[in-house]
Amino acid sequence: MMELFGCPKPVIGMVHLRPLPGSPGYGEWSVDDVLEQALRDAVALRDGGVDGIQVENLGDKPFTKPGEVGPETVSIVSIVAREVRKEVGLPVGVFILANAVSESIAAAAACGASWVRANMYNLAYVADEGYVESAAPASERLRNKLAPGVKVFADVLVKHGSHFLVSDVPVSYQVARLEEIGADAVVVSGFRTGGETPLERVLEVKQAASKPVFIGSGLNLENAAKLLDVADGAIVGTYFKKGGKTLNPVDVERVRKFMDVVRRLKSQLEKRS
Repeated sequence: MMELFGCPKPVIGMVHLRPLPGSPGYGEWSVDDVLEQALRDAVALRDGGVDGIQVENLGDKPFTKPGEVGPETVSIVSIVAREVRKEVGLPVGVFILANAVSESIAAAAACGASWVRANMYNLAYVADEGYVESAAPASERLRNKLAPGVKVFADVLVKHGSHFLVSDVPVSYQVARLEEIGADAVVVSGFRTGGETPLERVLEVKQAASKPVFIGSGLNLENAAKLLDVADGAIVGTYFKKGGKTLNPVDVERVRKFMDVVRRLKSQLEKRS
């Protein structure tokens, strides 16, 4: 990921958007209000020292299935992500939930994002949204047509769902399949948003992967050293928020303290190698 982020073991900070028009939680605010809050969080993440930013429509719960995401969601995420990218000057990615990878690729093409995240790129799972199938067949075709330079960060054993065939398909095979069908990085997470990613799961995925492996949830000051010693990078959302609460604004001081620890860790790893 050196060519994308310019550093080893990059840390991506999350900009979680408030509920967008059309979602159940949407209230009496404008798209400009959504954008203003997103820019405040993005600037706090940049000033705190992160290496990249991912824009996500987390406020749109309960999420719809891929293919049911409205054009208003794709257009607003595109606008916000483009303005975030222009404001902070860092690599930016987009993540439209749930598993709306084709929609994310369309948004990335419109806003100049560098990557998208995919909940389920191979196999299938059952979640609140219903039965959700692999996104790769449609997404890879759209990526080839619209945005071949956009990377796909794909989850293995994604949180918030029950996976088909997990007992029959080893994690090593799932990782191999993700890479074969187009994933540029593999994301491994805990069992819920903000939940710590088990070290044994990171080790298992890292052993099987030939592409970079990112921690997808639960990284904090206490576990950063042990997890980033194995993983190639991380996506951090909850820990960077005020009080460590997912839906709160970004706390720039929490980001700074965390990134100071990461920088020291990187320095130690460089000396060790």
